[in-house]
Amino acid sequence: MKNQKALVLFPLVLAILTTSANAQLRTDFYRTTCPNVESLVRTAVQAKFRQTFVTAPATLRLFFHDCFVRGCDASIMIASPNGQAEKDHPDNLSLAGDGFDTVVKAKAAVDSNPQCRNRVSCADILALATRDVVNLAGGPNYPVELGRRDGRISTIASVQRRLPGPGFNLDQLRALFAGHDLDTTDLVALSGAHTIGFSHCSRFSNRVRGRVDPSLNPQYAAQLRQMCPINVDPRIAINMDPASPNTFDNAYFRNLQGGRGLFTSDQVLFTDSRSRNTVNQFASSNTAFNQAFATAMTKLGRVGVLTGNQGEIRIDCTRPN
Repeated sequence: MKNQKALVLFPLVLAILTTSANAQLRTDFYRTTCPNVESLVRTAVQAKFRQTFVTAPATLRLFFHDCFVRGCDASIMIASPNGQAEKDHPDNLSLAGDGFDTVVKAKAAVDSNPQCRNRVSCADILALATRDVVNLAGGPNYPVELGRRDGRISTIASVQRRLPGPGFNLDQLRALFAGHDLDTTDLVALSGAHTIGFSHCSRFSNRVRGRVDPSLNPQYAAQLRQMCPINVDPRIAINMDPASPNTFDNAYFRNLQGGRGLFTSDQVLFTDSRSRNTVNQFASSNTAFNQAFATAMTKLGRVGVLTGNQGEIRIDCTRPN
């Protein structure tokens, strides 16, 4: 009986600890230690964004990949001399360098202010930079909760089965997102990040070769086959959103309605009746999408956070202190 009680209490204790960590996040966390942190980060991000639009999807994807593995602790930023860090996992090798560079430059901008030097975590800078690139690309400007600490651990093994795959069905997606307290509406909204960015042919070519995926629009499938011939250069990039790839908008959801979801995990959001109504809602209202995306990003930003005396404030985002 005692063991049974312990088993019941353990999830409760874990939930209390998680809630406590989340409660320590607040939008004015740096009010006294670095009051202009948001403007410092935004100025650096704007400069990077002007250099290349890739800054936007690269930074956004970096935030997702960080939060989904060990929580939002910037462990994705850590480099390993022997190729055994998170960023070295095959699922992360396609992360564009512009995302990493954005955070490094924003960190340098923050630390150039003597009051702020080594006071702001790389995890918080990544969260702020992600909000800024979304807004610069045309998306919502939402408040970002702050107070995360940086993790000291980054291992290639920790990535295993933590990230959604391009071939996932809705059950697989919902299970993965539910593990982070994200519901189906959050899942659909966050998938809308594919309104910007690109992928490589190897991630979806199985849908257009041999027996073409019947959920694909035939004309779109033919275009993809043309852009991704056999033995194609693996560096060739295909826009995730064929309609407006450089604008953060709800065109992604209209694409799904027309059978133009690049990944199986995209198109299934429309073909599965359990998520179709949400896709239709976002397709008909950019405002509804922006509001749901901002809510989902806030919830995602609370996943697995380190606060208080946990973790550290990394001096160099690419290595533990």
